[in-house]
Amino acid sequence: MGMLRPAHIAALLALLIAACAPQIRETAPEPKPVAGRVPEGFPRSDYEQAAAQGKPVYRIDPARSLVAITVRRGGSLAHLGHDHVVASHGARGYIAPEEGRADLYIPLDELSVDAPALRAQAALDTQPSASDIAGTRVNMLDKVLETRQFPFALIHVSRLEKVPMGARLAVAITLHGVTRTMEVPAQIETERGETSVTGSLQFDQSEFGIVPFSILGGAIQVQDRLSLRFSIRARHGDGLMPWSAQ
Repeated sequence: MGMLRPAHIAALLALLIAACAPQIRETAPEPKPVAGRVPEGFPRSDYEQAAAQGKPVYRIDPARSLVAITVRRGGSLAHLGHDHVVASHGARGYIAPEEGRADLYIPLDELSVDAPALRAQAALDTQPSASDIAGTRVNMLDKVLETRQFPFALIHVSRLEKVPMGARLAVAITLHGVTRTMEVPAQIETERGETSVTGSLQFDQSEFGIVPFSILGGAIQVQDRLSLRFSIRARHGDGLMPWSAQ
């Protein structure tokens, strides 16, 4: 047998990856509806009470809000994989600025993967195929986030502290059934009955009991550390009717 050429080695490696990678569908499955679309115990009544007392309450506008997470590849064969952007335009909830409080939730089955504009903003240096993107979304929802068991991410802001360069938020994030607290820097602007809250943070998936996805014994894997940026926009006097009732 002659010596294998580089092209042959690459072909064999591609076959090995295909054989070891989980079998995935070409398109993501239709998500099962989350009953009521509101997490059990979500404190909507607290904001109703604040509004009844004449305190300003802002209602999150999902269509104008964004939470985007950049997911980086790792492992000794990282160059064979792709970085991804996972995003939500579905954040729902309320902000009560006089209380220094906010509560939001994100239905995880609404997450998108690799919207072209978001990939461009993140300056990612590869371009996954449509099947790569679909497979990534399936694995993310089913194997990593386990959204059938944990359908929502919850965000609770318990304190807002103004600092010279903006604000600092005391935030509790519940994901995958685990709650972690952190201090998050943010910029807050309020004008003409609207408020916007923007910022960014980094965290490890493993802090929430999530095992980063990997194949080939970790030779191709998702890095534990994630980078998240958010732009939340909310309107005052927009009513407290549940989104599921609209």
